[in-house]
Amino acid sequence: MADATSHLNETAQVALQLSEEDRIERIRSSRWIGYSRAKKTLSQLEDMLTHPKTHRMPSLLIVGDTNAGKTMLANRFVQSHPAWDNPDGDAAVVPVVMVQAPPGPDESRLYNGILETLFVPHQPRDSVAKKQVQVLRILKHVGLRMLIIDEIHNILSGPVSKQRQFLNVLKYLSNDLQIPLVGLGTKEALRAIQADPQLASRFTPVALPPWRIGREFLMLLASFEQALPLRRPSKLIEERMARKLLAMSEGSLGELSALLTAGAIYAVRSGSEKINHKVLAALDWVSPSERRLQAERLV
Repeated sequence: MADATSHLNETAQVALQLSEEDRIERIRSSRWIGYSRAKKTLSQLEDMLTHPKTHRMPSLLIVGDTNAGKTMLANRFVQSHPAWDNPDGDAAVVPVVMVQAPPGPDESRLYNGILETLFVPHQPRDSVAKKQVQVLRILKHVGLRMLIIDEIHNILSGPVSKQRQFLNVLKYLSNDLQIPLVGLGTKEALRAIQADPQLASRFTPVALPPWRIGREFLMLLASFEQALPLRRPSKLIEERMARKLLAMSEGSLGELSALLTAGAIYAVRSGSEKINHKVLAALDWVSPSERRLQAERLV
């Protein structure tokens, strides 16, 4: 048994005992695949979380294309620092809060998002000033130590004056609470931050670039293979297969994950129990760039 499943990690080996549908459900569930750049970024976040409070806290901007793994990485960090009830204190302790930036540079909606994330009753129609007071009071009360803002490039969907105002709000929150900020966004977000010299000096950019063929990519594929509960080894790290997967995913971590998930499900249902070139061909996979072209033709 051990020899036949030596290509799998312990969790995936156990999953082989599930029914076909339960195994497919397991394949579809989200999974954390660690890789060196992600581990380094998580280490940076840990250092920032324990940074002594100063009037000028360091901040981080994690930059990458859509589906590069920014949100998954941040979620991993949030999950490792969960809120706890703190029965001996006045309120629960929430070390890290992660919110999605509003669709545009809207200060009021940012405050709404923070309050909703913390399940704090509030009136969405209250003035911005009143919401700001409420947000600052609550975040201090729960002992917030880091604020993460996903999709921060959304602030570009508005006039320049509003963008600058929104950036000033972020700077104010960091200064008043003495906490580090972490932004997640595309390269456009980096340009927005760099437009403000003071913010640019605080935000250290960290890039999650598209994957390329090489040792790191092969290690990533090996990790995926170990985690997907298939009875036969797929040998994803073989050169022809690795290059095929890279081309089909166009170097996107999210696309690669979706592709391998679809391939593993097909492998289970077809009885092949491994991902090979025949399985990939049967998926009728459409690459990200081709999907964009198809969408443009419809407009």
